Amino acid sequence: MILSTTERKGDARERLLARLLDAFGEALPSPEVSLREIAARTETSHALLRYHFGSLPGVLAAMLKAQRSRDNEALFAAAQQGTFANFVVAIWRTYTRPEQLSRVRGFFHVVGLAAYRPEDFREFIDSLDDLTKMLASLAEREGHDTGEALTMATVAVAAIRGLLLQEVLTPGVHSENAVDLILRMLPGNAASAAAGSAADAPWSTTTNAPPSSPAASAANPSAPSPPE
Repeated sequence: MILSTTERKGDARERLLARLLDAFGEALPSPEVSLREIAARTETSHALLRYHFGSLPGVLAAMLKAQRSRDNEALFAAAQQGTFANFVVAIWRTYTRPEQLSRVRGFFHVVGLAAYRPEDFREFIDSLDDLTKMLASLAEREGHDTGEALTMATVAVAAIRGLLLQEVLTPGVHSENAVDLILRMLPGNAASAAAGSAADAPWSTTTNAPPSSPAASAANPSAPSPPE
């Protein structure tokens, strides 16, 4: 089988992206570094990075999309045994771990660039509904109709992202009861039921202390709380 030029380029891009993810792990390069510095750490050339991703923001967007997809799949798989509220708690715990800070900052950096040049970040923008869709499916499973489930999920994700941005800009200033506040914002009587479910979760909803394991364990209702 002979691969087309587009297919070969796609395979090469995925291999290069895998090398970037291996080199940086959970973290994300700072927007202040150069493509040459990233290339040196990845043991490739800045010309290849520019060819496949276009620019430093293109590299950041591709890495963020891949990292978020990996985390969200693990979260959702673990959340199948939990509730809508459990998943909200797990998302918050996952993205407020200290080792996630560079990615959270990078996320808002890329979002800001995409607001001005959406045509350059279409793939990244299209990936932003992933958590909303996952949360909506859990809400539907709990008996909410499709419209209400989507509204609940949209409000929850918007609130999480808003509070994360506040945490980036003014660390430590956000409410200690951030997750409870998010759940109380949900429309209708579902809010109180969801808040009750979150309060019953075996982990604390009033702290952003890092979990004792990766993203998947954050959504696992049986995971122990980190030691004090």
